Amino acid sequence: MSADGRITVITVAYNSDAVLPNLLGSVPASAKAVVVDNGGGQGVEGIAARFNARLIRLTGNQGFGRACNAGAAVAQTEFLFFVNPDARIERGAVETLVATADALPDAVAFNPAMVDGKGRRHFRRQSALSDPSIRVDDGDPSTPIRVPTLLGGALFCRRAAFEKVGGFDPAIFLYHEDDDLAVRLNRECGPLYYVPGAVVHHEGGTGSGRSLTVARLKGYHMARARAYVLAKHGHALPRARTLARAAFELLLPHNFLSARRRAKHAGQFAGAWSALKDGGPFKDE
Repeated sequence: MSADGRITVITVAYNSDAVLPNLLGSVPASAKAVVVDNGGGQGVEGIAARFNARLIRLTGNQGFGRACNAGAAVAQTEFLFFVNPDARIERGAVETLVATADALPDAVAFNPAMVDGKGRRHFRRQSALSDPSIRVDDGDPSTPIRVPTLLGGALFCRRAAFEKVGGFDPAIFLYHEDDDLAVRLNRECGPLYYVPGAVVHHEGGTGSGRSLTVARLKGYHMARARAYVLAKHGHALPRARTLARAAFELLLPHNFLSARRRAKHAGQFAGAWSALKDGGPFKDE
């Protein structure tokens, strides 16, 4: 079957004006595009209009998962493709993902190969939450293989499965929301696959700017999300483990060579400490 009209590409923008045109310009004509504005950008409206993408504006920064859910809520297509704003979809990737999904009707969600700025291919073999019984050999396979978890930077899934599990957990502001979604999709709907023939280029870390404030904010929510998801999925001592890890990483010597690393790990420690009190869920202000 053709890919025409079957896919909606959803991206979340936060201070992403510099990179967003590159992504939207890579969305094929066969797909619809939705931009969810989490605040911060000045030109997002014009960029969305230039590429004929639907724009959804949220009140303030609602976090990655909630923004993705807002984008998915307006999609009517068979497939959803969540892609970071600092990524670029290689020609033919969407068609390859659709063809793989058609060939594997029991599979519910997929990752393309993520290629970084140095040309290295990545996919996630495991996570803190993933099923250890699903093992992936070293190396980069040449054909689609089942995996225990997924990366959220370019996550392709069936809309019916996404809706069945309730989408991304709104209690997670940023980080580990993809791990949590993958666990629920795998448990409640069906297997997850890596599709090496589909490629998305992703520089990483450029979608929302690289200021010290952003680094600290990301670190803070990374630790809170980790404490929350470990507890949610029944792991032992989730808060203590998160705090111990944050303290260890804060004291690593290479932090003294980078202000951004110091900001990130200080944020992680602050987030882990705050999660001792409330468990780490993201709550409405």
